[in-house]
Amino acid sequence: MNYGDVLVMGGTSDARILCQQLDAANVAYTLSVATPTGKQLAGDIKGQVRCGRLEREQMIAWLQENQTRWVIDASHPYAEVVSRNIMNACEAAGVLLSRYQRPEQLSGLTHPQLYTVQSIPQACEVARRFGDRVLLTTGSKDLAIWREGLPEKTLLARVLPVPEVIQQCADLGFGVGEIFALCGPFSAEFNAAFYRQCQADVVITKASGAEGGYQEKVQPCLDAGIPCIVITRPAPLVTGDELLESQAAFAARLTRWLAAA
Repeated sequence: MNYGDVLVMGGTSDARILCQQLDAANVAYTLSVATPTGKQLAGDIKGQVRCGRLEREQMIAWLQENQTRWVIDASHPYAEVVSRNIMNACEAAGVLLSRYQRPEQLSGLTHPQLYTVQSIPQACEVARRFGDRVLLTTGSKDLAIWREGLPEKTLLARVLPVPEVIQQCADLGFGVGEIFALCGPFSAEFNAAFYRQCQADVVITKASGAEGGYQEKVQPCLDAGIPCIVITRPAPLVTGDELLESQAAFAARLTRWLAAA
């Protein structure tokens, strides 16, 4: 059994669900996650888990060494740099690449308080028009960029309850009343109460799909008349048959891969 045959990239809930499908089909695979948190989220899957970031050259070496035949990119929809590295490494090593992109939610929704932007600078531009307290539900990765883009605002960060993330917030000058360390998913009722409690004047989020609790984040904002700024997803780098936008599409691709193996 070669655990290097199939490589799943991503410490997301999506990646875990795809791993469970591979388990059910008795396929040996490795799940590659960047952080110990990703490893924890993987739970009790049967595949091998490797932990630590892989740059392009390291990934090429790993793929060649393990004679990998299929890479599944299940990284976060917004992890554009990661996806580009994966694509370049697969091209260099001549390995089949599929991209699993979780389905979008509410993509056709329009509302006077809903603002759709394509980047953090654009989001900052919109946020400047509103009140002082800006709630960020966009993860911890870009907090320094938000800090730089909105120096005049009181930023509130909802982040994962992981020591290094909380330390990062503290290092960026977030005070005890500005860090909310919580692990989702959250219900719409929870978010409505949370927005009231932290007195958010504006909420900034990403179109993270059902797995990211997108609808539950946006609807309570609009119901309460709080402006909601959504950063849209970058366009997927993989297109055509290898872009898998549902679990059913992944199951069908897995069946085809097994038939050809």
